[in-house]
Amino acid sequence: MTAANNDAASTPAPARPSVGNPTVRSHAVWRDGLRFDAGVGDRVQVIDGNSKVAPSPVETLLSAIGTCAGADVVDILTKQRTVPKRLEIEVFATRRPEHPRRLLTLDLTFEVDGPKLEPAQVERAIALSIEKYCTVAATLAGDIAMTTTVVLNGARQEPVQQTMFSASFPAKSR
Repeated sequence: MTAANNDAASTPAPARPSVGNPTVRSHAVWRDGLRFDAGVGDRVQVIDGNSKVAPSPVETLLSAIGTCAGADVVDILTKQRTVPKRLEIEVFATRRPEHPRRLLTLDLTFEVDGPKLEPAQVERAIALSIEKYCTVAATLAGDIAMTTTVVLNGARQEPVQQTMFSASFPAKSR
Protein backbone atom coordinates (compact mmCIF):
# COMPACT_ATOMS: atom_id res chain seq x y z
CA MET A 1 0.00 0.00 0.00
CA THR A 2 1.38 3.42 -0.91
CA ALA A 3 1.55 6.39 1.43
CA ALA A 4 -1.33 7.98 -0.48
CA ASN A 5 -3.42 4.86 0.05
CA ASN A 6 -2.59 4.85 3.77
CA ASP A 7 -3.73 8.47 4.04
CA ALA A 8 -6.99 7.70 2.22
CA ALA A 9 -7.63 4.64 4.37
CA SER A 10 -7.09 6.57 7.61
CA THR A 11 -9.19 9.57 6.58
CA PRO A 12 -12.64 9.22 8.14
CA ALA A 13 -15.45 8.99 5.63
CA PRO A 14 -18.00 11.77 5.75
CA ALA A 15 -21.38 10.76 7.17
CA ARG A 16 -23.10 12.07 4.03
CA PRO A 17 -20.59 12.17 1.15
CA SER A 18 -23.12 13.58 -1.34
CA VAL A 19 -22.64 17.21 -0.25
CA GLY A 20 -20.72 19.63 -2.49
CA ASN A 21 -18.66 18.14 -5.31
CA PRO A 22 -18.83 14.58 -4.02
CA THR A 23 -16.35 11.82 -4.27
CA VAL A 24 -17.35 8.39 -3.08
CA ARG A 25 -15.23 5.50 -2.00
CA SER A 26 -15.55 2.00 -0.68
CA HIS A 27 -13.10 -0.60 0.49
CA ALA A 28 -13.44 -4.38 0.17
CA VAL A 29 -11.53 -6.99 2.15
CA TRP A 30 -11.57 -10.60 0.97
CA ARG A 31 -12.35 -12.94 3.88
CA ASP A 32 -12.68 -16.43 2.39
CA GLY A 33 -14.27 -18.24 -0.53
CA LEU A 34 -16.03 -15.46 -2.45
CA ARG A 35 -16.96 -13.50 0.70
CA PHE A 36 -15.90 -9.89 1.21
CA ASP A 37 -16.48 -7.22 3.82
CA ALA A 38 -17.15 -3.98 1.96
CA GLY A 39 -17.87 -0.42 2.98
CA VAL A 40 -16.23 2.54 4.63
CA GLY A 41 -14.89 2.70 8.16
CA ASP A 42 -17.23 0.94 10.58
CA ARG A 43 -20.07 0.96 8.03
CA VAL A 44 -19.43 -2.40 6.35
CA GLN A 45 -21.54 -5.20 4.94
CA VAL A 46 -20.79 -8.74 3.90
CA ILE A 47 -21.05 -9.46 0.18
CA ASP A 48 -20.88 -13.08 -0.98
CA GLY A 49 -20.15 -13.95 -4.61
CA ASN A 50 -21.85 -17.33 -3.99
CA SER A 51 -25.00 -15.84 -2.37
CA LYS A 52 -24.72 -18.35 0.47
CA VAL A 53 -24.15 -16.25 3.61
CA ALA A 54 -24.89 -12.75 2.31
CA PRO A 55 -26.22 -10.93 -0.76
CA SER A 56 -24.21 -11.30 -3.96
CA PRO A 57 -22.68 -8.29 -5.71
CA VAL A 58 -25.65 -8.18 -8.12
CA GLU A 59 -28.17 -8.50 -5.28
CA THR A 60 -26.29 -5.67 -3.57
CA LEU A 61 -26.68 -3.58 -6.75
CA LEU A 62 -30.43 -4.27 -6.74
CA SER A 63 -30.57 -3.28 -3.07
CA ALA A 64 -28.66 -0.11 -3.93
CA ILE A 65 -31.13 0.99 -6.60
CA GLY A 66 -34.11 0.11 -4.39
CA THR A 67 -32.80 1.99 -1.37
CA CYS A 68 -31.49 4.91 -3.44
CA ALA A 69 -34.88 5.42 -5.10
CA GLY A 70 -36.67 4.69 -1.83
CA ALA A 71 -34.69 7.34 0.05
CA ASP A 72 -35.55 9.87 -2.67
CA VAL A 73 -39.25 8.94 -2.59
CA VAL A 74 -39.41 9.30 1.21
CA ASP A 75 -37.55 12.62 1.01
CA ILE A 76 -39.81 14.00 -1.76
CA LEU A 77 -43.05 12.90 -0.08
CA THR A 78 -41.87 14.22 3.30
CA LYS A 79 -41.11 17.63 1.76
CA GLN A 80 -44.68 17.59 0.41
CA ARG A 81 -45.90 16.96 3.98
CA THR A 82 -47.25 13.54 3.09
CA VAL A 83 -44.88 11.32 5.04
CA PRO A 84 -45.39 7.64 4.23
CA LYS A 85 -46.16 5.31 7.12
CA ARG A 86 -44.54 2.34 5.36
CA LEU A 87 -42.43 1.80 2.26
CA GLU A 88 -41.10 -1.48 0.91
CA ILE A 89 -39.36 -1.85 -2.44
CA GLU A 90 -39.14 -5.16 -4.28
CA VAL A 91 -36.56 -5.19 -7.08
CA PHE A 92 -36.56 -7.87 -9.77
CA ALA A 93 -34.06 -7.99 -12.63
CA THR A 94 -33.39 -10.15 -15.65
CA ARG A 95 -29.83 -10.77 -16.79
CA ARG A 96 -28.17 -11.89 -19.99
CA PRO A 97 -27.68 -15.66 -20.01
CA GLU A 98 -24.07 -15.33 -21.25
CA HIS A 99 -21.12 -13.44 -19.78
CA PRO A 100 -20.99 -10.64 -19.00
CA ARG A 101 -24.37 -11.33 -17.36
CA ARG A 102 -25.37 -7.68 -17.21
CA LEU A 103 -28.85 -6.50 -16.30
CA LEU A 104 -31.37 -6.23 -19.13
CA THR A 105 -34.52 -5.26 -17.25
CA LEU A 106 -35.44 -3.89 -13.85
CA ASP A 107 -38.87 -4.06 -12.25
CA LEU A 108 -39.35 -2.15 -9.01
CA THR A 109 -42.52 -2.42 -6.94
CA PHE A 110 -43.03 0.30 -4.34
CA GLU A 111 -45.48 -0.74 -1.60
CA VAL A 112 -46.42 2.50 0.14
CA ASP A 113 -48.89 3.18 2.92
CA GLY A 114 -49.96 6.60 4.11
CA PRO A 115 -53.29 8.31 4.74
CA LYS A 116 -52.67 11.47 2.67
CA LEU A 117 -50.90 9.90 -0.31
CA GLU A 118 -52.35 9.88 -3.83
CA PRO A 119 -51.20 7.49 -6.58
CA ALA A 120 -50.14 10.31 -8.96
CA GLN A 121 -48.10 11.93 -6.19
CA VAL A 122 -46.21 8.69 -5.45
CA GLU A 123 -45.69 8.02 -9.18
CA ARG A 124 -44.25 11.53 -9.60
CA ALA A 125 -41.89 11.05 -6.65
CA ILE A 126 -40.67 7.77 -8.19
CA ALA A 127 -40.21 9.38 -11.63
CA LEU A 128 -38.24 12.28 -10.10
CA SER A 129 -36.01 9.81 -8.30
CA ILE A 130 -35.30 7.66 -11.36
CA GLU A 131 -34.94 10.54 -13.84
CA LYS A 132 -33.21 13.14 -11.70
CA TYR A 133 -31.96 12.22 -8.24
CA CYS A 134 -31.01 8.54 -7.87
CA THR A 135 -27.28 8.20 -8.51
CA VAL A 136 -27.54 4.43 -8.86
CA ALA A 137 -30.26 4.59 -11.55
CA ALA A 138 -28.31 7.25 -13.45
CA THR A 139 -25.19 5.10 -13.29
CA LEU A 140 -26.83 2.08 -14.89
CA ALA A 141 -26.82 1.74 -18.67
CA GLY A 142 -29.57 3.67 -20.41
CA ASP A 143 -30.66 0.65 -22.43
CA ILE A 144 -31.97 -1.19 -19.37
CA ALA A 145 -35.77 -1.31 -19.47
CA MET A 146 -37.14 -0.15 -16.11
CA THR A 147 -40.73 -0.53 -14.96
CA THR A 148 -42.15 0.63 -11.63
CA THR A 149 -45.40 -0.36 -9.97
CA VAL A 150 -46.99 1.38 -6.99
CA VAL A 151 -49.08 -0.47 -4.44
CA LEU A 152 -50.64 2.35 -2.43
CA ASN A 153 -52.46 1.40 0.77
CA GLY A 154 -52.90 -2.09 -0.70
CA ALA A 155 -54.23 -0.97 -4.12
CA ARG A 156 -51.98 -1.95 -7.05
CA GLN A 157 -51.60 0.74 -9.70
CA GLU A 158 -50.75 0.15 -13.37
CA PRO A 159 -47.03 -0.42 -14.14
CA VAL A 160 -45.17 2.60 -15.49
CA GLN A 161 -42.22 2.42 -17.91
CA GLN A 162 -39.55 4.73 -16.49
CA THR A 163 -37.08 6.83 -18.44
CA MET A 164 -33.67 6.15 -16.95
CA PHE A 165 -32.23 9.56 -17.83
CA SER A 166 -33.70 13.06 -18.04
CA ALA A 167 -33.24 15.51 -20.92
CA SER A 168 -30.35 17.08 -19.02
CA PHE A 169 -28.50 13.73 -18.99
CA PRO A 170 -29.59 11.82 -22.09
CA ALA A 171 -28.66 8.23 -22.80
CA LYS A 172 -26.02 7.86 -25.49
CA SER A 173 -27.44 6.97 -28.88
CA ARG A 174 -26.61 3.49 -30.09
